[in-house]
Amino acid sequence: MKNEIIITAQGHKGTLERLQNEFSAVKLWEAADRDAALKAAAHMRGLAHFGHSKVDGKLMDALPKLEIISNFGVGVDQIDLDAAKKRKIIVTNTPDVLNDCVADTAIALVLNTLRKFPQSESYLRSGFWPTRGPYPLATSVGGKTLGILGLGRIGEAIAKRAQAFGMKIRYHNRNKKNVSYAYDADPVALAKNSDVLLIVTPGGAGTAKLVNAKVLDALGPQGYVVNVARGSVVDELVLLRYLQEKKIAGAGLDVFEHEPKVPAEFYTLDNAVLFPHVASATAETRKAMGDLQVENLHLHFAGKSVKTPISS
Repeated sequence: MKNEIIITAQGHKGTLERLQNEFSAVKLWEAADRDAALKAAAHMRGLAHFGHSKVDGKLMDALPKLEIISNFGVGVDQIDLDAAKKRKIIVTNTPDVLNDCVADTAIALVLNTLRKFPQSESYLRSGFWPTRGPYPLATSVGGKTLGILGLGRIGEAIAKRAQAFGMKIRYHNRNKKNVSYAYDADPVALAKNSDVLLIVTPGGAGTAKLVNAKVLDALGPQGYVVNVARGSVVDELVLLRYLQEKKIAGAGLDVFEHEPKVPAEFYTLDNAVLFPHVASATAETRKAMGDLQVENLHLHFAGKSVKTPISS
């Protein structure tokens, strides 16, 4: 007999297929009557979570037998960890398996933002090269200082890649780490001492609008912002205004505050490179994330310790 789970939202196709094949699954996002579906699932012990929907105390109370929330992804800012801890619900995520892909994307954004490769390709495709001459000069990456806001496992993978491109590394964390990179006591100091401010912190209330006007002022008109964390970490409207007014040199963004909705004003900027949240979007990485999500559920139902628990 298959163990029963609730799936909160539509997610990675292969993982959804596994979840539905290996468990008896209720697809909550398809329920015509959500409350009725939750009532029918009140005896279930497991929940698989995807995307940006909230998993809050109200949902947990509707599932009084819930024991585990297995999240697809590293970020768990949509899950109320305090509510889960209060109810003794285990929360798991999928760290490490996506470190390399996210780090690769971060470096791609740094390169594309400073060197303006997407803009130069558009210039060529528009037929401007023969009529207007060479594309204007861009900015070198080598020798620049990369300030990493959030030097976790992904941040460290980014730092190693950046050093291979000849960049100098600084960082800020809540706690200083035993690394050789220069440490700054707060985001403003980090921005002031960096040419490129790269954001890779967790999302959630604790980091909401952490990169604000003060940080961008410290970065200055020659500085760049790159964000592969969460859109909520940046004051998006302030960033937009600073880009429009050239108060910073440019931005490379893989995430947005209300994605997939992006303020249309970003589309007209020639000093911004925009990705549609693709940092971990490779077939290999998404499969590994799904495998870990499913494995955590199987381990729990077998009475074993889960592989990647979140400690709140």
